[in-house]
Amino acid sequence: MDHQKQLFSCETLCQVCPEHPKLDEAVLITNKARIVSMMGVIENVSTHHRLCPQCHMVCRYQEWTDGLHNFDNHVVLSLELCLFLRENLQNRVSASRVIDSLEGLRRVKFPSRDTIFHAYFHFEALTDTDYMYSCINCGFHPPVVVMDLHRKGVFKLAVSDLKAPEDFNGEHDIEGFWNSVHVEMISRGFFPSGTKNPFSVPPSYTSWAPWIGNETRTSDIVLNTEFQKVGISSSHEAKLSGVTEDRLLDELAKQKVGVVRKLCKACNIDSKGSRFDLITRLREKMKSRQTYDKVFQSIWGASGGWSVILCPHGIVYSVYSVRFNLRAESPRDFADLLLSWKHMPNVCVYDFARSLAAHTNLRVPDKLPFHPHEGRLAEPTEENVKAAQDGSLKVNLPWLHERMDSVNEDPHLVTGSSDHYVLYDRFHEGNTKDPKDKLRRIQLVPELKGWLNSQVVEQFFANMRKSNYFLSNMSPSTHVFMMRNITHHYNSYQQETSGEAAKTWSTWKDQYLIVGTGSSCRSPTGVQ
Repeated sequence: MDHQKQLFSCETLCQVCPEHPKLDEAVLITNKARIVSMMGVIENVSTHHRLCPQCHMVCRYQEWTDGLHNFDNHVVLSLELCLFLRENLQNRVSASRVIDSLEGLRRVKFPSRDTIFHAYFHFEALTDTDYMYSCINCGFHPPVVVMDLHRKGVFKLAVSDLKAPEDFNGEHDIEGFWNSVHVEMISRGFFPSGTKNPFSVPPSYTSWAPWIGNETRTSDIVLNTEFQKVGISSSHEAKLSGVTEDRLLDELAKQKVGVVRKLCKACNIDSKGSRFDLITRLREKMKSRQTYDKVFQSIWGASGGWSVILCPHGIVYSVYSVRFNLRAESPRDFADLLLSWKHMPNVCVYDFARSLAAHTNLRVPDKLPFHPHEGRLAEPTEENVKAAQDGSLKVNLPWLHERMDSVNEDPHLVTGSSDHYVLYDRFHEGNTKDPKDKLRRIQLVPELKGWLNSQVVEQFFANMRKSNYFLSNMSPSTHVFMMRNITHHYNSYQQETSGEAAKTWSTWKDQYLIVGTGSSCRSPTGVQ
């Protein structure tokens, strides 16, 4: 709590003008600023800025070497508090709960939760983070990936408000989009609360990019063709999202009376009476599919979840791509991601393998992405299907263990193979009625059987689900920024963990491994 109470920028020269003129004398902004730290709140802090006499650029206090982060010249966070908030978010504790705990501990009134939350985002946006999204085991180009959708990872969105673009090919500048999200987070420190931020990033079919690490993607131009989903009916979206009528009514009951009344008017229902009367009328009217769809779009008003691609290394898995869907899931989401990769994985594991293979191959008919056999492990003959059903068919992919010398066009950087397969995860093999899909089973491949954890995405989602209570209540741009940031720090932790594990194993192996027939191998702790 010994921070200085007079905060001046150390800059004395303008870094924008060519001749670097001297800045004007410091001007007081306020003497009522507050420094918020783990120990409490320091009141009556003075903040100052300097002005360039030529370009009129404002240079304000932003000296991290003091252990402080200036948000808006009125609220200044200690770096320790920023890092503490980061660790808590990694452990699924929202910023507001952290501040509630600190207030109870210090018996001091902190600034509003929203202000501290935006100040923390301001800190993360100004932090030099690489967002590489890769695994220490797989590098930047994993040969085997697992893909799935987290349907409950959503933000509030009225899909009906999105306008379908004209003359748009679905290509997005990934760096441009994410830089604009960063600018929104940073600009919140320059506009008073409650005023419109001109740098806000609303969801749009023409500007809504996924995140793929810069070493993994082909270029800064990536695909997002969700605007082509517009033809899918909203009732189909409701079905895919698994929203029952009862669940929709529960969400309806949480809305304000004005929202329910407005919805009744939109559905040509009497809008007079209590909330209970309005919901009762809507419930009767929702027996009509048209009204149900309208209530779904208006009240559920949520995005389509997270499409995620991970590598399958057991506990030490890493996220490679994440996409924040505006509409309900379809194979198009994962096709967009895979077609944006520099080296498409040789083996993809997905719930709807056949649909993904068919859709992606239709997108690129002149150079089929999934081949041979449309991504199946063997030619779909009756003999092969029967052998797969009996468990007698084995398809070896030796290049998964040792890189092959390939003469084929466009081989994978790690395996040397240009073959690309789409397989079902173990728990969804029985979802298909097509007998040919038995040739998409993981257990047919000896190199995958036993070690491939096809449930890594579910494990990741089970972990992230604990954060839904605060992620799902954020605005779209805040949601995607926070999700990407949490996932980055998660990946970084996984890499540190796997690196230490590999180092420990290497040391133990050199010191304790006994080589020889019939000898026993025990670790220093006695574990065989």
